[in-house]
Amino acid sequence: MIRAFIFDLDGVITDTAEYHFRAWKRLAEDEDLIFTRQDNEALRGVSRRDSLLLLLKGNIYPEGQLQEMMERKNSYYLEFIQDINPNDILPGAIELLQELRSNGYQIALGSASKNARDVLQRLGIEEFFDQISDGYSVEYQKPAPDLFLHAASQLKLSPRVCVVVEDATSGIEAAVAGGFRTIGIGPLERVGIADFVLPDLSGVRLKDILSSL
Repeated sequence: MIRAFIFDLDGVITDTAEYHFRAWKRLAEDEDLIFTRQDNEALRGVSRRDSLLLLLKGNIYPEGQLQEMMERKNSYYLEFIQDINPNDILPGAIELLQELRSNGYQIALGSASKNARDVLQRLGIEEFFDQISDGYSVEYQKPAPDLFLHAASQLKLSPRVCVVVEDATSGIEAAVAGGFRTIGIGPLERVGIADFVLPDLSGVRLKDILSSL
């Protein structure tokens, strides 16, 4: 029996990938590094620290400088998302959240972002989430299962009765490792190991999900 759904944020409920790309690109330019959109794709679902290490491509920096660069990137990102609003919710997401809520399912957020609460507030949908697990919640981020396990623990539920909705390879791998059922949002080459794959949430209904898991 499914009792709860745990949603990733970026790429599932809203798309802040462009803002992240612009922030990382600006940081890379500060440091005279090359950073492309292809490089940015590798950061999907990855924590801020691991994203920075990927951006640096093996270049070694002191810990203090790494911390400063992460803070600088985040300040750029926060600057870019000032105008995010309910119009930035991806098609189908709000309708699915409403249907889950009206049918008594618990809902949690499982996002590696440390700005997840702020983004939910700007989108006007924080009220839909019973629990929020974010970049501050666990030490080890995706593809480790810890973030989703933390969300399930917050809901006081076993992973086997929770469904994770994710758009990143690392997120699906994390959910599978944690014993969750999975819905992958995106192309098969990225989320094909999920139990159920959808291009997006547009037009998706609860009955479709239940019949496919």
